[in-house]
Amino acid sequence: MMVKNKLDKSFGPSGTFAGYTIFIIGLITTYSNWGGLILVVLGALMGFSSTSTLIDSDKKRIMFSNNLFGFIKTGKWINIDPSMKVGIKESNITWTTFSRSNRSIDTVKKDFRIALFDAEENEIMEISKNDSPETAMDQLNIIASQLGLSAL
Repeated sequence: MMVKNKLDKSFGPSGTFAGYTIFIIGLITTYSNWGGLILVVLGALMGFSSTSTLIDSDKKRIMFSNNLFGFIKTGKWINIDPSMKVGIKESNITWTTFSRSNRSIDTVKKDFRIALFDAEENEIMEISKNDSPETAMDQLNIIASQLGLSAL
């Protein structure tokens, strides 16, 4: 069974909004000038690109994927070794945007992520993100049982 977990937008909240805006302006511009297709492609790349993980529990493998334009998946499969472990870590991501008057706007996103660790407990990749520690713990137990791994 394949499970897809969405993680983050590649260019952050400000870059994603700018990508949507450039994409829409490119669509409008394309009606009068074919050069607007450059804006459409650039806006689609910025606005729709994201990261995700794919879990194949039948074949015991996992893939971290960068989704270019939202649908072109890049990444390679990693086979699950029985010595690997899964655990929860708290994530605190801050995106900083500067305005034209050189003022910074910080966007803070706090969540709890389930990560895959090797035998020496070094992080390999993030698998899933959750808003609360309770849902992260529930998801951790589900993923650990699907992949046959122990939890940290």
